[in-house]
Amino acid sequence: MSPSRYPDWDSFRFAPGTGADRPVAFCADLSPDSLLAACRRGIVPLPAPDDFFRGLNEIRYEDQVASGAIALVGEERDDPYWAAWWSPDPRPVVGAAGLHLGRNVRKRLRRDGLCTTANADFRRVAEECRAGREPRWLTDRLLGSLTELHAAGWAHSIEVWLGDDLVGGAMGIGIGTLISGDSLFGRHPGAAAVAVADLGARLAAAGGTVIDAQWDGPLLRSLGAELLPRERYLDLLSKSLASRPPEPLPLAGGRLPARRLLGPEA
Repeated sequence: MSPSRYPDWDSFRFAPGTGADRPVAFCADLSPDSLLAACRRGIVPLPAPDDFFRGLNEIRYEDQVASGAIALVGEERDDPYWAAWWSPDPRPVVGAAGLHLGRNVRKRLRRDGLCTTANADFRRVAEECRAGREPRWLTDRLLGSLTELHAAGWAHSIEVWLGDDLVGGAMGIGIGTLISGDSLFGRHPGAAAVAVADLGARLAAAGGTVIDAQWDGPLLRSLGAELLPRERYLDLLSKSLASRPPEPLPLAGGRLPARRLLGPEA
């Protein structure tokens, strides 16, 4: 076999037998258009934060690139090893309506006076999401492109407030009827879960159906995430994209009491 190269994400095809233990492609293009096109194919980037991790990508995966098991996307003059692109398998997804909130989170909602907003401070949420996380996959270049997508209406943020203090948040890209969640943070007990629940509530109000959580984890499991094999997720994504016009998914802004997420009992 020989390397598989595609000029862009529109022409990309998954290699036969693509496993969950390796990226599906390397691509240096982290522009807003590239992020959006890859997201529409269920693919997310993990850029290398520095030369060391760029070199590690090449050492680990150059044989699989040479065999065509991992594709190269973009122009030949680019150095693709600066960004690995993954399509997690299985894929955790959470229904937008009716996320499960545990007892401790529900206690917080009743007594802490938390409020939420949408798209009030995307950049600040992003900075909090990457603060203290090493290696820093949310690089300056990637954050710049996500900020441009936010300005264009594609990328969204949820902010969780305790008074005037930002204590939690989540961010992701809206496509079709789903949001592909990129990252979240919490600096108050339960705040990260509240951010996801609020994202689900606002997504459902906008006619959306699913939060694609990308990577599995205990918090997502506690919220009721279901693990889908990649093929099932890609089918869900395809149907989601076909169900509405190819335009940004609007999320209502405004400051709302987080207690409403308890439902009728609130």
